Amino acid sequence: MLKITIPLTELYDEIKNEFTSVKETTLQLEHSLISVSKWESRWCKPFLTKETKTINETIDYIKCMTISQNIDLLVYNSITSTIIDEVSSYIEAPMTATTFSKDDRKAINNEIITSEIIYYWMIALNIPFECEKWHLNRLLTLINVCSIKNRPPKKYSKRELLERNRSLNAARRATLNTSG
Repeated sequence: MLKITIPLTELYDEIKNEFTSVKETTLQLEHSLISVSKWESRWCKPFLTKETKTINETIDYIKCMTISQNIDLLVYNSITSTIIDEVSSYIEAPMTATTFSKDDRKAINNEIITSEIIYYWMIALNIPFECEKWHLNRLLTLINVCSIKNRPPKKYSKRELLERNRSLNAARRATLNTSG
């Protein structure tokens, strides 16, 4: 969870021709599958793309991430670029110590990933729905780990097996100082 504080701000309402004060507010934000799902239902497009979001889309995603209750909507008009940068850093953080080897990384494909696809992966891998509240990157790492662990063991060719055995035998001979 990320806590950000929106400072006391004065906004000018051009329609009413008056200034409005927005009191200092602390927002609790969570980048989760639930937030992505809310945003996608409002904008009817996938969130997890390399396409740059507009400022309105970004502010709306911050609204979707907000888990604090009873927030005045004017607070979101007071969000600065510094706050957006802080939120972006939080969104991009891995939130896990798990790393993957070259062999374990997913092949890059052109599949569009939406919240429904992620929910499908959760169902297919028997991941409980409580995980939809986790930081999204942590959930995606769990999905990746589950899919790796569920793969059948890699079958080696005869050549790969012979090479592997040769290197193991060489290492054992070196360790035990023997010739065969």
